[in-house]
Amino acid sequence: MDRKTLAFVGTGLLIALMVAGGLSLIASDEPDGLERVSFDEGFADRADEHVLEDAPLAGYRVGESGDGWSTALAGIIGVAITLVITVGLLWLTRRAKRSPG
Repeated sequence: MDRKTLAFVGTGLLIALMVAGGLSLIASDEPDGLERVSFDEGFADRADEHVLEDAPLAGYRVGESGDGWSTALAGIIGVAITLVITVGLLWLTRRAKRSPG
């Protein structure tokens, strides 16, 4: 990978980490659009728990804490997981192109 490409990818990664980890600290705790409509229309209490409600990053938080730092850490972990999957898929694609046949 040349320097320009590496700088571009690095800048994109830095921006993603700043958005996921930094802006989540000042994000609103108010419900999002769909959740707000369910409260306003009176059917929020009929929602079932999701099967993955106890997953490690469920609710955009790490652990039981729902504070901003927990959300920031969940965002950073999400960026890292996305990066690993993307690099893995790119590596597999590149390897498949190189193999004969």
